[in-house]
Amino acid sequence: MEKATKKIDISPRAKEMPASPIRKTEPYAAEAMKKGRTVYGLNVGQPDIETPPVFFEAVRNFPANVVAYQRSQGDPAYLEALAGYYRRCGYDVSEKDIVITTGGSEAIIFAAQAATSAGDEIIVFEPFYTNYNGYAVMCGVKLAPVTTRAEDGYHLPPKEEIVGKITPRTRAILVCSPNNPTGTVLRRDEMEMLAEIALRHNLFIISDEVYREFVYEGEHTGILELPGLEDRAILMDSASKRYSVCGARIGCVVSRNEEVISACIRFGQARLCSPTIEQHGAIALTHLGESYFDKVRAEYRKRRDVTIDALQRMEGVLCHKPKGAFYVMVRLPIDDTDEFAKWMLTDFHIDNETVRVSPGAGFYATPGKGKDEVRLACVLETGRLERAMHILEEGIREYNRTHA
Repeated sequence: MEKATKKIDISPRAKEMPASPIRKTEPYAAEAMKKGRTVYGLNVGQPDIETPPVFFEAVRNFPANVVAYQRSQGDPAYLEALAGYYRRCGYDVSEKDIVITTGGSEAIIFAAQAATSAGDEIIVFEPFYTNYNGYAVMCGVKLAPVTTRAEDGYHLPPKEEIVGKITPRTRAILVCSPNNPTGTVLRRDEMEMLAEIALRHNLFIISDEVYREFVYEGEHTGILELPGLEDRAILMDSASKRYSVCGARIGCVVSRNEEVISACIRFGQARLCSPTIEQHGAIALTHLGESYFDKVRAEYRKRRDVTIDALQRMEGVLCHKPKGAFYVMVRLPIDDTDEFAKWMLTDFHIDNETVRVSPGAGFYATPGKGKDEVRLACVLETGRLERAMHILEEGIREYNRTHA
């Protein structure tokens, strides 16, 4: 056999695909745990709140002896139950307007692929959910970032600044409220402004509403509530955080645009189906009432308050109190939080305990932004959160002392 004379190279897309700041410190965390250290995971939105028992009961009673392929659009019974949930939220949709996806991640990819072609642009408000960067690479589209500021509570800038980002290749506006990573809940007038821009400039609005149920102050406005957007509103959603079933990988796309839904079904046919058993379990989750959400919201509000109270006492640390979700974007008195996040896992501990955070740069599309920020997920019970905040504070002091 002839010997290769030239090294084979991977694709430009593969090279461009960014590592997630949420997960790229995994090797350092794993090594720390091998040494017997406790690592408080504030890097990822993995709730420790118990998954509702009705999910496990439904899975145990799965009514078949073969786990077969499900319909590409989704389990008809789950589609019907999910449509009922959305109608209770005030959205005028039916099961024909929904496609079940393999997690909210696939929902984002399907929505972007339905709305754009390779080389098109999507306006996005930074800081944003870091994996939007990766999905943009996978779809061959460009993110056009509009920067929001902590000083403004990460609310939207004036309309003119958003419109100024529109080019002939712009196809959509991507918005997330309650927001990951900032926890900002956009006001109704802000959502109406985006709707007006989309109508005037013939754009889709792709709305990430995974944290809809987690609003502590203010009121959530869903994109499907707003009139006149029937042909251009695309909702992305997930059961993961709402019901603490992150590993079940059940999300969805919702739209009253028949062509969007048809395209998403065909995308779904290419991957066959989303998980069959998990969809069956999720049917039971859609019947949980407000008492369930009231209890969960109260717990997350408590965790948010513990986190914010601790951060606001730290010297040189700046943060905005989030009104929703369970994250906070934090500016640290540190120049490079990528290095700091690694150092916390490799070089620092108190009584064999340390903290894992997500470096902020990956939550931006604008080069150079976020280097002095981290995102924290307020997902641990309050006693563990208090301990993690103490370790983080001491870690900041020691890092600055040794890296001056």
